[in-house]
Order: sequence, then C-alpha cells, then structure tokens
Amino acid sequence: MALDPAACLLTDRVAVVTGAAVGIGEAIALAFARFGAHVALCDRDVANLDATADGVEAAGRRVVAAELDVRDEEACVGFVATATREFGGVDILVNNAGGGFGADFLSVSAKGQDALVRENFGSVTNFIRPTVAAMGGRGGSIVNLTSIEAHRAAPGYAVYSAMKAAVANLTKSLALELGPRRIRVNCIAPDVIPTPGVGPVGVHTPLPVAGDVDDVAGAAVFLASDLSRFVTGTTIHVDGGNLAAGGWHGRPDGGYVTYTP
Repeated sequence: MALDPAACLLTDRVAVVTGAAVGIGEAIALAFARFGAHVALCDRDVANLDATADGVEAAGRRVVAAELDVRDEEACVGFVATATREFGGVDILVNNAGGGFGADFLSVSAKGQDALVRENFGSVTNFIRPTVAAMGGRGGSIVNLTSIEAHRAAPGYAVYSAMKAAVANLTKSLALELGPRRIRVNCIAPDVIPTPGVGPVGVHTPLPVAGDVDDVAGAAVFLASDLSRFVTGTTIHVDGGNLAAGGWHGRPDGGYVTYTP
C-alpha cells in the first residue's frame, strides 16, 4: 500500500478534547482544527476555553465549547450527546483533562486521594463510555494523556502517578476490547511540559531541545489520523528520551533528582 500524504489529515472528522482551555489541551484542539477536524471542547476554565474556540473557528472549522467538570459523569454523557447532535457523531476522543498536587503519600487524606482518582481516572472512563456509543460502527481513535510518571517512580506524586499508570493499563485492555469495533485506543505520556498550569520548569533531557505543547499535539494528530491505522494499545512517550535515560525531574526548590524507571 502506497502511503498517501493525505493520511495525516483529519478532514471533517469530529474530535472531543477535554481540558482544552490552555496548555496541551489547547494545542491539541488547535492542531486538530488546522488538520481539518471539527472540535468539541470542554474545560472548567471558561474564559480561556472561549479563546481556544475562537482559534478553532479561525482555522475554518466548526466548534462546540462548554464549561464542564470531567469528574461529573452525567455532565460528560450530556456533552458527548451535544457533540453528537451538532456534528452527527464522534470520531476522536482526547482525554486530556486531569491534574495533581505534590504531597508526601502519608499526608494525603482519603478525600484528597479520592479527588485524584476522580480527576485522573474517573474523568477518562466518564468520557470513553458515551464516546464509544457515539462512534457507532464507523470506528475511531481514543487518545488518553497519561504522564512519564506512569512509568517510573514519582515520590511526592504517588497517587497521581498510580492513576496515570491505571489509565495506561486501561488503554491496553480497551484496545483489545474495542478493536473489533474498529476503535483504536492509545496513550501519550509527556514529561513535564511548560504550560500555564505547570509554570516554568527545568527538565534535563538527552535531546538538546526543550519540549513544548506542540510536540504533544503532533503525537495526538498522528494517533488520531490514518497514519496510525495499525497502532493500538501503545504509549508514545514525548519526553526527549528521559524515560530511556532514567529521567530528570524538577523539584520545587529548583534542584533536580534522578529517578530510574
């Protein structure tokens, strides 16, 4: 089969992107629009979400945007239903929303732990179930944003990294379950990427370049497009080689500590 350059395009496909107001989610939403997709966006940050929606429209694509708490299953189901009514179905889901806080495991309360589980794992399952139904028999692509921390020790972020690892394992299982429906399920695991939510960070990588949100967006376009039509159940690491090298992770005091995978 000759590879067609058009295989990278997402022309008239419909993508749902969670956590799309700023940072990685915003970059993915705008990249999808530039590659031809219509986009349904959600986030709790309404002001910045509107700016992302404007960017999608500026690329000549249709957009639906809504304030949403991804921990609310009923709201997630309703948002996918809205996207389906507006666009006629869903082809791509990017589960980007999530977050965490730094704290020693023994100081994290049961309430704090539950919040991390809902924010980083429940948010993913809340969207996958209704989106699979919206994809119908035409298939599609699900892209889950995890983290390099899912694959190495992360002291100070134990529950957060455990949930990211759970999403990576869920991805493998769903790739097999949903394969017969022609739905591919993959992960992107970035290292720390400078975003408004993270702020400036110092991360040493084997590559002599700094990563940014568009590096993650490029991986998302690949996994959403026909270029990856035979790729499922896998994780793309956008980490400058840090996982392979053992990795450097910035500390709040500005220092660095090496974690081995």
